[in-house]
Amino acid sequence: MDLLAALPLWYLCLILFGFGVIIGSFLNVVLYRLHTGKSLSGHSHCLSCGKRLSAFELVPLLSYLCLRGRCHACRSYIPVRYFLVELLTGLLFVFVGLTFASYLSLVLGLIIVSVLVVVAVYDLRHFIIPDELVFTLIGLALLQEGINLVITRDPLSFAYNLGAAFLGTMFFYTLWHISKGTWLGFGDVKLALPLGLIVGYSSVFSMIVLSFWTGAIVGLILLAIQYLSKRGKKPLRLWRRTLTIKSAVPFAPFLIIGFLLVWLMQTNVVSLLTYGA
Repeated sequence: MDLLAALPLWYLCLILFGFGVIIGSFLNVVLYRLHTGKSLSGHSHCLSCGKRLSAFELVPLLSYLCLRGRCHACRSYIPVRYFLVELLTGLLFVFVGLTFASYLSLVLGLIIVSVLVVVAVYDLRHFIIPDELVFTLIGLALLQEGINLVITRDPLSFAYNLGAAFLGTMFFYTLWHISKGTWLGFGDVKLALPLGLIVGYSSVFSMIVLSFWTGAIVGLILLAIQYLSKRGKKPLRLWRRTLTIKSAVPFAPFLIIGFLLVWLMQTNVVSLLTYGA
């Protein structure tokens, strides 16, 4: 059944965004408690004073805005990361809903982007990608391929997708091996496998190129902002250490951005390069 035909577009987007920010709130809990030994079922509390948060302090997006980014009890700053994760998850849910029409594809897509949000933010914070998240993505990718195989009955397409994903992974492995882990981490190598399998053999190249383009653009922008802020002698609170051209930057977020540009927006690098030629 076509979801877009069954619901008004604005209503579908509203539902998906609302559901997304709720899931984003849960993902914040996962990000905070993953590998800490803490249960996901425990009550949320202020990270500064330890006060248990009330219901009005746990409303996604709105609580952060109403509290102006501060704890209601001790007035300590709440990391803006919590707000951004909720907002990003909501927006990604909308994009997934506009991309996939069937319920099965929609549910699978929402799960995939939820895991990717955790991967990206966790890598930004800790410079590591937990294996359980990569294995989850591999399972989801195989599930998607299995569904496609049942529908299309085309085992050759599955073989092509698997081969392209393997080649993409080997490309990242080569970079990791040559640089001895200084250019990217081994977690990025493992992450490339499920992402390549999901986008398929026709889009793996575009995903890889877009990830490097994105990384280069973001890196140059951050360096420019830091340079301009130093000239103006204004305090910069975006990061804790000085960035240089040799600074280590997590690559997983850029690989995920490249993946999303291909998967959700059908961006094709070859078409971009040949456009107008």
